[in-house]
Amino acid sequence: MLQNKYVRLIMLSNILLQLGIWIRNYAILLYVTDISNNNPYYVSLISAAEYGPIFLFSIIGGTFADRWRPKLTMVWCDILSGVSIFGVLFALLYGSWHTVFLATLVSAILSQFSQPSAMKLLKRHVKEDQLQQVMAMYQTIASLFLILGPMLGTFVYQKFGVEFSIAVMGVMFVASALVLLFLPADEAKSESAQREAFTRELRRGLRYVWTNPALKRLALLFGFVGLGAGVVQPMMIFISTEQLGMGKDFLQWMTMSSGAAMLLGGGIILKLSARLKPQTLLLMGLISSVVTTLGIGWSTIPALTLVLQAVSGLFFPSIHIGINTLILRNTTQEFTGRVNGVMTPMLTGFMVIGMSASGFMKANLSLTIVYAISSLLYAAGVVFLLPLFKKERGHVKTAG
Repeated sequence: MLQNKYVRLIMLSNILLQLGIWIRNYAILLYVTDISNNNPYYVSLISAAEYGPIFLFSIIGGTFADRWRPKLTMVWCDILSGVSIFGVLFALLYGSWHTVFLATLVSAILSQFSQPSAMKLLKRHVKEDQLQQVMAMYQTIASLFLILGPMLGTFVYQKFGVEFSIAVMGVMFVASALVLLFLPADEAKSESAQREAFTRELRRGLRYVWTNPALKRLALLFGFVGLGAGVVQPMMIFISTEQLGMGKDFLQWMTMSSGAAMLLGGGIILKLSARLKPQTLLLMGLISSVVTTLGIGWSTIPALTLVLQAVSGLFFPSIHIGINTLILRNTTQEFTGRVNGVMTPMLTGFMVIGMSASGFMKANLSLTIVYAISSLLYAAGVVFLLPLFKKERGHVKTAG
């Protein structure tokens, strides 16, 4: 699989970007909390700068990814991100500290254009029977940085400061652009494709998802998974302090057990993915989430909670790998960018909705009930998945 030049270079680019993003996330978070004296307003602005562009630019970026040449789009997005980051660094050195938010905002916006382009290249140049392995590799890299990223970002900030951290982020984006330059040249697009109105292409993309039964089910499934994950994501601290009576420090062990298991799970799926259908992977992940989420909500034994966290983390990559593989397999190359642009906000948007509702739910319900609701949301996802087992493998909708 790594003999494929597209896979090799896109994965290397992804590693460089992950390094820059994690250093950015934690350096800016720690810097803002230090300089604002833990002001929750400024801390919340970091999340707004990171997640806001997903809602505003994902479908737009996906539509442009289908119009533009993917290699060129990815290279220019990384170059512009690097240049903007060095501009932020200059402003930080000689102006206001508030400019650090721009570092997150600009790179988050541009990623909504480059990420669908990467999926488009993989769809075009990777054999269908290898797509699941490629998605497993993507998830393994993400799981690795889920463990190493916070430690690395904290270390760089505490050792060298925010200016150095932002400079490293800029270097990583420029390095990613240099790596992507080694990709083969893009195929030329026809004049008719170039002339088609942007709004018409955007509408065609939305209609394509809505009229494709498999994609419509996957979009709804994404929504339930995002909602289920969002409801319990802020509740882990209360599981540690209230349910288990272990204090805030125990939270790091819960996070580490889940993160390490996610890395292991991604590696296992990478080895076994050729033997498992994406529907099967997705079903395994959803059933695991149903059981472990319910168990964590009921458990009052720290050791049992850690085991459940690890089991949840072990199977959670199968959800992302399975659903991303199904999306690519059920999407024609022409619509790859737009479909990714529609699907991404479904997951992230409903996660944010779940996180927003979790505080109200916690104030009015017990932790056990909150986790039971999350478990039911995952179970609802299974309902939308089951019909996909009857779908013929490799069938895609070709009309918009």
